Amino acid sequence: MKKAMQKLTALLLASASFLVASPAKASSLADRNYQGQKVITVNQDRPTFSKKALSTKKGAWQSYHKLDSLNRAGEADALLNKRLMPAKAREPLYWNPTAWHNKKIAGGWLYNRSHLIGYQLTGQNNNPKNLITGTRQLNDPGMLKYENQVASYIKSSSRHYIRYRVKPIFRGRELLARGVEMEAQSTGSNAVRFHVYIFNVQDGVKLNYSNGTSVVTGAAKKSAKKTVVKKAAAKKSTSSKKKIKTSTTGRIVGNRRSKIYHVPGQAGYHMNSANAVYFRTETEAKRAGYRWALR
Repeated sequence: MKKAMQKLTALLLASASFLVASPAKASSLADRNYQGQKVITVNQDRPTFSKKALSTKKGAWQSYHKLDSLNRAGEADALLNKRLMPAKAREPLYWNPTAWHNKKIAGGWLYNRSHLIGYQLTGQNNNPKNLITGTRQLNDPGMLKYENQVASYIKSSSRHYIRYRVKPIFRGRELLARGVEMEAQSTGSNAVRFHVYIFNVQDGVKLNYSNGTSVVTGAAKKSAKKTVVKKAAAKKSTSSKKKIKTSTTGRIVGNRRSKIYHVPGQAGYHMNSANAVYFRTETEAKRAGYRWALR
């Protein structure tokens, strides 16, 4: 009973950290330090687009700020519409954004190549101007929650438009973004409307924002150690029974067109495409002719 209560408490604390906290001013975002709330509202959750910026006269468009002198991505802007959404499966990512010092931690990889404007919205994939180094939690559930809200709205009608802007927030000359500022406003209505800031953090890991290196804390180390012990035990059991099993837990996602499969924690794992095919193990995927994604 005591263990069950401890698990429930941990789950509630993790969920609470993604609740939207008190509003902040956009000008001060780079100076804000993470204090346990992964998402905070900005400008009382009101986007700052002008009436002119919300015009749909020129149809859907997208724009990406050029990389700065440190090779960092900047602001990504768009007027989103169904016609910009990709019709093909996403290919593997190969561009390494600034501060890309990835490593495995409990549950998977620490970092993802995070799209500023999600692939499902515009089809922009290996565009250096649209990619930053983001923690797994920044990507999902952080940004994905809002991206799915936007995608659902524009997908529902070709007449739906959303003015959208995502900006990585860097402090000084740091190479790892402190977080991302996201704004969205549906045109002609408030069906979709938000202005939030999501911290680029990962539970159990201390990040060095100057270059992206990291140190796993004691809590995460314990979790990782348990995972290693469990995998070792599973491997030993498998060997004794002369059966071949994968050490990867969870569902394997393959791309029917590229014949590449992704495991939990990889950037392409959360595939939103009709080309997705699922396997129970890596062994099963390989036998079907699929190969492991490099990232």
